[in-house]
Amino acid sequence: MDFIVATTEHLDRMCEITDQAKRQLRNLGLDQWQRGYPSREVWTQDAEDGCSYLAVEEGEILGVFAFQTTPDPSYAVIDGEWLTDGEYASMHRVCVSDDCKGKGVAGKMFAYGFEMARKAGFCSVRIDTHPGNLPMQRALAKAGFVACGEIRLVGGCEDGDLRIGFEKMLCSCIGR
Repeated sequence: MDFIVATTEHLDRMCEITDQAKRQLRNLGLDQWQRGYPSREVWTQDAEDGCSYLAVEEGEILGVFAFQTTPDPSYAVIDGEWLTDGEYASMHRVCVSDDCKGKGVAGKMFAYGFEMARKAGFCSVRIDTHPGNLPMQRALAKAGFVACGEIRLVGGCEDGDLRIGFEKMLCSCIGR
């Protein structure tokens, strides 16, 4: 599996995979991603910023995620405790094509995100998901993420929504 930086030419497939994920969440009875997020505009901005990545195999886009190296305002306050106190990278909007669910694509995307974070000098990666999104929670646990507590999203159409914050330590961090 290869990973490439998404461009605006990939938007149709990115939105198709996102719509599949939204449908899965709706079928689970969850309100996560049911109010317009993530949208084509969000993916367009990510592509312009160079922070969205595609999992590609034999020319087929199997999954998509955003990778960010700036602090996420939603992670500033947690009812619990993060594993680290310092800077972190974060992964967001992790989606896998319906055709590839259960084939390890998400795990490979997480591993690639960990590799990018290490190369950028980060000791950890953070991510969050809905308390009822058990498939994602299982994928996060399998990738080595630890549930750290509850957060509230800041900004956007899901402002104030409850999520579980997860963190994966990549190396021993000074000061913690």
